[in-house]
Amino acid sequence: MPVIKPVYTAVATAPVSSGGVVTTTVSPVTTNFFATVTAGDIAGGVTTLLAASFVDDANAPVVALPTLSADDYFNVYVNGVLQQASLSTLTPASLVLATTDISVGVPVTLAVASFGNTASSITTQPTISAPTVTINT
Repeated sequence: MPVIKPVYTAVATAPVSSGGVVTTTVSPVTTNFFATVTAGDIAGGVTTLLAASFVDDANAPVVALPTLSADDYFNVYVNGVLQQASLSTLTPASLVLATTDISVGVPVTLAVASFGNTASSITTQPTISAPTVTINT
């Protein structure tokens, strides 16, 4: 006796999400460092300010400059003028400026902005519909 298998087709809709609120809190932290260029900082076509050359906002000596994450950035001001980002390299040990056109005694300000204190949470849960499945015979 032959076996007859029924064949069914089905159509489904995707679930739909509506509503829901995500709250994101961004708490940037900015830190400033200050140094004065000395004759020993200028050599080899660059000006290198060692971390120990800087003081922080509280006028405390700096042991190491910040290590930047992907969410951080820094600005360099020489004699109060913002410099192009491509002219500076920041490491925990030093700030290197790709120029020797800086005079001895000129102030350098390093401003670091950190966005590591960012958090997101769902404050209102979304409503998600169940998929609709239609079976055609």
